[in-house]
Amino acid sequence: MKKNKEILKWFEGELSSEEFSELKQTENIETLEKIAFYAKQMQAPEVDAQAALKAFKSRLISKKKSKVIAFNFKTVLRVAAVLAIMLTSSYFIFFNNDVSFNTRIAQTETLTLPDGSEVVLNAASELHYDKKDWEAKRMLDLEGEAFFKVQKGEQFTVNTAVGTVQVLGTQFNVKKRKNYFEVQCYEGLVAVTYNHKTLKLKPGKSFRVVNNIIQTLEDFNANAPAWLYEESTFKQVPLYEVVNELQRQYDIHVELQNIDNQVLFNGAFTHSNIETALQSVTIPLNLNYSIEGNNVVLFKK
Repeated sequence: MKKNKEILKWFEGELSSEEFSELKQTENIETLEKIAFYAKQMQAPEVDAQAALKAFKSRLISKKKSKVIAFNFKTVLRVAAVLAIMLTSSYFIFFNNDVSFNTRIAQTETLTLPDGSEVVLNAASELHYDKKDWEAKRMLDLEGEAFFKVQKGEQFTVNTAVGTVQVLGTQFNVKKRKNYFEVQCYEGLVAVTYNHKTLKLKPGKSFRVVNNIIQTLEDFNANAPAWLYEESTFKQVPLYEVVNELQRQYDIHVELQNIDNQVLFNGAFTHSNIETALQSVTIPLNLNYSIEGNNVVLFKK
């Protein structure tokens, strides 16, 4: 009986008044003991509120102090630059097959093409070709002047902005300057296409266009152009082109004072002495000249 009262007293402290009234009506004390026993086991453990608050604040501070990795713009730029260089290099290694040569003022250069053909570039000239397609079609682009010794084989083509020259195996000279286009054949047979018309040149024959006008020229007798031996020769050539060649060979600026630059010139000048070259041009035309540094003035006597 005493045990029953203790059990009821425990429940009285744990249940509401209504729940406790209903519980007292039961006569199964064993059920009450089991309920009381397991209820005690389920009680929440005591919590140290101060300690819990301190632990919470500690975790919060730890989160605030978490390491933040700053965005480094310079690093990104370096990586981008490296990638750009790698992509550019890959392009030139695997996709760009253009081979280019150029000469400066007063410079000539001898080149050997993949088929063994030889090219000599005159001063201030450019030459390009595609090495990937060279075996299939021997084709190149020229701006300026060049002498060619072509090995026999498939068709060999020289493209200029004005006309096209095609051969199988021969020696010829091509000159493409402003308002001036000339082809001379020294050996073999040369086909020149200009304004959709093709003309074949035999050794000693020339084709020339000045200011869009085709000129009739006499045959010549030479094995190679004179500029290969450091001399420029002219036959019925406008003075402006002679002056341009002087500037290309000597890196000078030439001014004409009250002189017709269309007057035709026959003669030559050396590439080795500026005074001798100027005399070779001015004396036949009855002109004088003055030199001050790199500036030359031509004027009438």
